[in-house]
Amino acid sequence: MHRQVNSPSENQAVGEVFDAYEGNYADTVNRSVSFTGLDVDFFTRVKARYIRQIVDAELAEAEGLDLLDIGCGVGNYHGLLAEHFQSITGVDISRASVEKAGERHPDVTYRHYEGEVLPFSDGSFDVAYTICVMHHVPPGNWARFVCEAHRVLRPGGVFLVFEHNPWNPLTRRAVNQCPFDADAVLLSRPKTVSLLSEAGFCDVTARSILTLPPLNDILFAADGLLGRLPFGGQYYVQGRK
Repeated sequence: MHRQVNSPSENQAVGEVFDAYEGNYADTVNRSVSFTGLDVDFFTRVKARYIRQIVDAELAEAEGLDLLDIGCGVGNYHGLLAEHFQSITGVDISRASVEKAGERHPDVTYRHYEGEVLPFSDGSFDVAYTICVMHHVPPGNWARFVCEAHRVLRPGGVFLVFEHNPWNPLTRRAVNQCPFDADAVLLSRPKTVSLLSEAGFCDVTARSILTLPPLNDILFAADGLLGRLPFGGQYYVQGRK
């Protein structure tokens, strides 16, 4: 996904990198994960299913909730989530990606921004998530990134961070083979938990995912049961404002 950095010139440069990948983002990711026999659409469906499951468990009546995708790219998740929420908003520093997302999902609101302060008022959303974005954020800006998510959530709102597991060798292989992950700094699960706690989130918990490929309902349930183990290809951390 897309990045947030400190200086405007850095933000512009990174935005331009992802502008260039707007048309072939999926193909690029697919090449980096081809050794798994799976593709980017599979991983997208799995994480969208986890989002729906978590929100259903944490918040009643998801159909009446407003959702924010931080680092939305071309909106790959939004078709899988649209019927589950009252509204979806996506924000990204890649202008070309936001424009493409708008063409794909005309009922979703998309905003381009410079990668620092989210362009929304305090308490605008019930749920926010960011998927494989924070490893592109310079470590010195991780805390600010999480605090911005906290700011735009309503009281009781839920924030979800999905990230690569740096302790998984297959994940590291995929990251090393992906050209726009060249600058990635992978966050450990404990580090992400700490960032959310320090930003003021409560009830912060973490689970591994993709410990095994959840190719059907039974394997998805098994993947969830293995979530306490630190071996999954990715993980999520959730917190409540």
